[in-house]
Amino acid sequence: MTQNLEHLRIGKRLARNWWTLALRGILAIVFGLVGLFWPGITLTALVFMFAAFALGGGILLAIAGFKDHLTNIHGWLLVIEGAIGVAVGVMAFIWPGITALILLYLIAAWAIITGIFEMIAANHLRQEIGNEWLLIAAGITSLVFGLLLIIWPLAGALAILWIMAAYAIVFGILMLLLALRLRKWGEERRLL
Repeated sequence: MTQNLEHLRIGKRLARNWWTLALRGILAIVFGLVGLFWPGITLTALVFMFAAFALGGGILLAIAGFKDHLTNIHGWLLVIEGAIGVAVGVMAFIWPGITALILLYLIAAWAIITGIFEMIAANHLRQEIGNEWLLIAAGITSLVFGLLLIIWPLAGALAILWIMAAYAIVFGILMLLLALRLRKWGEERRLL
């Protein structure tokens, strides 16, 4: 009973902050589209694009975590994931001349950690919200993307850019779908 009540609180918290997931999704889609339609992008511009994406997503996650005063593990997970995103984004901004391989491993680590946290959050939500598979799918997408970057680190810059762009678009769409589902779920709960 206590665990079900906790899942309901987490669901309500996510429903209240659905817009942070939607903004994260939009940022990811924009990042992906720029990567696809601007393939001649320089490494420095790619670093700045990734830094803005990671920093923006991290800030939105941290906002969602702090809005509820860190009263449970889910709030802390959001803040930790947000802090990692902010740290990775800041490091990429501070050292824009970073080499392609270091950037690649930085992005891979960020994607793997993000994927793991998203799957943990989905596990906490599975008893309360339908379609939690969207968050699981986003987590798996992040995890697979990070692992692919580690497995093939020297694949060409254009291939890496396309992989990053495709990942960002798929991830962004999944985040938008989840945000809309949470918004609807929250509205349904208010009516009851």
